[in-house]
Amino acid sequence: MTVIDIPGSKSVTARALFLAATADGTTTLLRPLRSDDTEGFAEGLKSLGYAVEQEADRWRVQGRPAGPAADDADVYCRDGATTARFLPTLVAAAASGTYRFDASAQMRRRPLAPLTRALTALGVDLRHGGAEGHHPLTVRAAGIEGGDLTLDAGESSQYLTALLMLGPLTAKGLRIEVTELVSAPYVEITLAMMRDFGVEVLREGNTFTVPPGGYRATAYAVEPDASTASYFFAAAALTGREVTVPGLGIGALQGDLRFVDVLRDMGAEVSVGADATTVRSTGRLRGITVNMRDISDTMPTLAAIAPYADGPVRIEDVANTRVKECDRLEACAENLRAMGATVHTGPDWIEIHPGTPKPTEIATHGDHRIVMSFAVAGLRTPGLTYDDPGCVRKTFPRFHEVFADFAHGLEGR
Repeated sequence: MTVIDIPGSKSVTARALFLAATADGTTTLLRPLRSDDTEGFAEGLKSLGYAVEQEADRWRVQGRPAGPAADDADVYCRDGATTARFLPTLVAAAASGTYRFDASAQMRRRPLAPLTRALTALGVDLRHGGAEGHHPLTVRAAGIEGGDLTLDAGESSQYLTALLMLGPLTAKGLRIEVTELVSAPYVEITLAMMRDFGVEVLREGNTFTVPPGGYRATAYAVEPDASTASYFFAAAALTGREVTVPGLGIGALQGDLRFVDVLRDMGAEVSVGADATTVRSTGRLRGITVNMRDISDTMPTLAAIAPYADGPVRIEDVANTRVKECDRLEACAENLRAMGATVHTGPDWIEIHPGTPKPTEIATHGDHRIVMSFAVAGLRTPGLTYDDPGCVRKTFPRFHEVFADFAHGLEGR
């Protein structure tokens, strides 16, 4: 059995930074993820005047319930979607101030419109510097009264998360009616974390009522990243081995741990314990049809191992993967075809047929998940290379080193 120590969750770290910055008191984050995305978020907070102390395995954030210390600031969000969506929302509740946000070319392409429309509907003075609904943008803060909102979160659950976390910072709270919602488990992460920081959200179906009153500081342990764990779980199922990831068990916040259920349906043995999850190969991968709407960040992981199954693998309801760091659905299809696989696609689905993949250079499109997913395929198809292997720094800077050690361990068994 191989035990893998997975770095902290990007999603949890980003939410924790938002909540800590707005809480009353000093919050200590234990084992936060250190990556380009989370470092960019912390740097953004510092640009706004928040005190953030970063040590190797713990970060301390001095909260400011009244808003940023800076009343005029420029924030560069890098490639981070959470940074680019959460920080403009955070500053919008400040009593006053002018804040300019920009991001990388990749992040500029990614949509913000449902979120910026919602903020505008709440009376926020928010102006785009280029294309409507995209970065760059300027927020002129003057406080938010609160009230009722209708939101379409069918493109990204991050829009809803940003507004939920904003709610306690408004004068009267928010009542949000959601018409469409994708990646719902990420919203459950948000609700659970808000609870840990002292705010209870009332949910009735797809209507969320968020009370005013702010957050309280706490010590918060960041659990391992379940999306990152998917590569090692998939590797076990693909190579006839067994992998255990500690820190992800029955009480895990992250819905992407449900990827192991997909591997179970394909024939792997799965054990989810109190504080660890183990995937064990049975020597077979079955073809399946699976809806991955709620765990779409793991779609590329499944796509990359699909050609090695004994029947077609069809992944459905993943239209939102087309507006991630790249069009992930098309990127998977492009690379699998380059490897010699037969692939069919539609607006929100991809179907991959069994085959004998050949090595090629993977077109990463600057997307960390494309690199890490196809690294798993490389365990069965040696010789795969990448046109931008370094883009893994977004969420797992040491991925290639850790995965090489992991692969070497498999070879030695």
